[in-house]
Amino acid sequence: MVASAPLPGSTEGSLPEAAIENLVIIGSGPAGYTAAIYAARANLAPLLITGFQRGGIPGGQLMTTTHVENYPGFPDGILGPELMDRCKAQALRWGTKLVEADAESLDLSVRPYRLVTSEGETVWTHSLILATGASANRLGISEEERFWSRGISACAICDGATPQFRKEQLAVVGGGDSACEEAVYLTKYGSQVHLIVRSHSLRASAAMADRVLANPAITVHWNREVLAGMGEDWLSAIRLRERTTGATEDLAVRGLFYAIGHTPNTELLQGQLELDARGYLVTRPGRPETSLEGVFAAGDVADAEWRQGITAAGSGCQAALAAERWLTDQQLARPVERQNIEPEPASPTEATATSDAGNFDAAALWQKGGYALRKLYHDSEKPLLVVYTSPSCGPCHVLKPQLKRVLTELEGRALGVEIDIEADPEIAQQAGVTGTPTVQLFFNKQLQQQWQGVKQRREFKAAIEALAAPGA
Repeated sequence: MVASAPLPGSTEGSLPEAAIENLVIIGSGPAGYTAAIYAARANLAPLLITGFQRGGIPGGQLMTTTHVENYPGFPDGILGPELMDRCKAQALRWGTKLVEADAESLDLSVRPYRLVTSEGETVWTHSLILATGASANRLGISEEERFWSRGISACAICDGATPQFRKEQLAVVGGGDSACEEAVYLTKYGSQVHLIVRSHSLRASAAMADRVLANPAITVHWNREVLAGMGEDWLSAIRLRERTTGATEDLAVRGLFYAIGHTPNTELLQGQLELDARGYLVTRPGRPETSLEGVFAAGDVADAEWRQGITAAGSGCQAALAAERWLTDQQLARPVERQNIEPEPASPTEATATSDAGNFDAAALWQKGGYALRKLYHDSEKPLLVVYTSPSCGPCHVLKPQLKRVLTELEGRALGVEIDIEADPEIAQQAGVTGTPTVQLFFNKQLQQQWQGVKQRREFKAAIEALAAPGA
């Protein structure tokens, strides 16, 4: 295939064609996975950089929602993480290549475009789809850092099931769909919820607003803003200001959850592509093309108005079709040849069974539940990795496969146990768990290290390997 004339700054002549990707997609939310499905079905074998910590977690914002009720095709709703699992499986089935890492740097001044991942891998590509999404905003109130993960959180869906929040007074800040969903979700655990709204009305959809206003466990505080968090070792109250009169009041709450919007993840693109005043990618009206040839945008990174799962998916479709046409027009596309016309069906994800006296295996790399934890803690001589999760926690969904991969790579030198904090709240409380996912590393019945949130795989692996090092 004859390639078109290289653009200024091109490095094409020094790279073998086989080393250059047709298309790289950065981001793995509805936009990224939909783009991957369309590009893979066009035989472009796209490479998708899922992201890991930068700008959120793989799967995007739907990983931190419970029931998605407005995505077509699911009349009874579907859990956000399950929906993203299905999108991922569909993209893989058609030939998408995944890199489970962050995009650390991006150079759009050269052609092909150059990208470096957090794993140190350099990737070259003819075209690029940016589906990096947006990150949850913080309020920046007084004492926010002090109480972060000790009463203040940006994800009620992730942390709401922890023992400290059950049957307690809690607060959610925001007036949109996310805030309303989180307020309703928190009442599931017997908590009383205060919804703090800056204006005199909710911005949420009518269906979500109706649920909030009809729920006796939710009290709405109109025209209020949060000034500060208060307490000793854990949040015990927040200070509110009435926005029309300026009067302040203290509200006793054990938890404060933010649902106040997002900021587009365009840090990598500063000075390389045109952004608007709020940091969103600028595209051609009604189209996915950005200010640079061969670079396309999809999803919330370029959508300051709608920001819905279905609109993100639609824009991912547009970006993939536009990228395919551009590659063809530029004579850059290198389609793969499929050995099998029909790909194999996607494999369902199997849940880990809870261990008991009948199925416990002292040599199994990964088990679940309090029985396995007690047996391994007391009897095993190997390092023990314990991850505390909740069923609706999207970050837990992302982290568990990474931990299992670490244990597989260590070839049995360490073991893992998953504790569902909803099924075993007493264990979580005894362990001092304040949010999910929390990971604890034990060795010789001693807690060696603890992590909260999604971390890079190499952190866990290095900590385990250090316990087996001479003199450890």
